[in-house]
Amino acid sequence: MTTLYDFSAVDISGEPRAFADYRDQLVLIVNTASECGYTRQYSGLQELQDTFAEQGLVVLGFPCNQFGGQEPGSSEQIQQFCQSRFGVTFPLFSKVEVNGAQAHPLWRWLTQAGERLEQPVKWNFTKFLLNGKGCVVQRYEPAVEPHDLYQDIQALLFRADAQK
Repeated sequence: MTTLYDFSAVDISGEPRAFADYRDQLVLIVNTASECGYTRQYSGLQELQDTFAEQGLVVLGFPCNQFGGQEPGSSEQIQQFCQSRFGVTFPLFSKVEVNGAQAHPLWRWLTQAGERLEQPVKWNFTKFLLNGKGCVVQRYEPAVEPHDLYQDIQALLFRADAQK
């Protein structure tokens, strides 16, 4: 069975990163954009990171320019924007495509996880919540605000604690 741990990506500073590094953590993966109506969600994503990091959650941001050209900047510009405007400290990755022939393998897997048919990403700030075993447990469309994920995250963290 394929899990998150079978993939890797290049982080925003150009370094390869194996997702096996996130083994046993809850992971929230989000495709992001700096010039989108949902860009304000960076604040909520950072709040999730701050609130739940000690319990085992990590947010991973993947800038994407596929939707309306809303992420035109370089890695350096994206990182600077996220840090200066929203105080982002969670890991960011190099810009990726999330749909189509050039989609990053992780995103091809995410959009097919648990489905018989591919479910393409519709817009920026689509979110995937993965459990501590690296499996997708929930997908959230862009209009779902990060604070709306609190209950799902707490439930997964509680289950993980109960299994220890």
